[in-house]
Amino acid sequence: MIKQLAKNLVKLKKGLVQIDDRKSPIQEVIPSTTSENFSIPQQDLELLHQFVAKNPIYHNSYEQKINGVDCIVYEGDINKYWLSSIQYDSSNAPFSPTWIMSAYIGALYAKKRGYSEIVDVGSGDGRIAFCGKMLDMASYSIEIDDMLADLQKSLVPLLDFHPCHSDAATFDYDSLDLVCPLFFIGGLAQMGGTGLVSSVLGKIDTELKQKSGWAFPGTLSPKYALDPKGDAGWGTLIDANNLKKIQTITLPTTWTFRETDDAQYIFAESG
Repeated sequence: MIKQLAKNLVKLKKGLVQIDDRKSPIQEVIPSTTSENFSIPQQDLELLHQFVAKNPIYHNSYEQKINGVDCIVYEGDINKYWLSSIQYDSSNAPFSPTWIMSAYIGALYAKKRGYSEIVDVGSGDGRIAFCGKMLDMASYSIEIDDMLADLQKSLVPLLDFHPCHSDAATFDYDSLDLVCPLFFIGGLAQMGGTGLVSSVLGKIDTELKQKSGWAFPGTLSPKYALDPKGDAGWGTLIDANNLKKIQTITLPTTWTFRETDDAQYIFAESG
């Protein structure tokens, strides 16, 4: 079900690219109602729409049928948040979010896999943690940037996904009393993501590492150096930390909207 949802979302993104002539800096799409291609509870879809509608990143929306699916397309601009996010010495990647539908599918996979918590590391506007909370998981978002942390706080009235305004590399993860978490990493391996993961691994104890899962956003774009062990940039880190890949899910993101290949989310856990 999850892999098919992801495939249907990628098709929806490609359909939007083909008809898009508005050239807004940010475009993403959410189905209007549950359907055969998107068999998501209607109350979940409504919460996704509310998250985007209340998010200051987005400034416009319009209805559009894409590949036979009734959708709402949201337009926005992340420039000021992008600029703000690169000012920190420990920042591993500028803010460029995954799609909210992609965040939902990733969180749904975490729930189906049996994880009890989501920790969104370098969380931007907190959308992955928000989706985890929607799915009745304990969720936490860790974000260093002041503007993005304030944005997250403005969305808490919808659902409290526990925003933490902190440097993810030095955050005290023990304070969360985690049991069986999945850590979503915000940043490509080639843009400092491996350093961020190494920092988090150094902050959690051996017992928790054995119970933890990891979601790494990867890329097949020729703009980035290949990893000799593959896995969209994460192979060497996965091998060095005795992890094993359990799933790869292809999902749209802001940075892949004009790209042929979408992001490869590599899910891994202790080997």
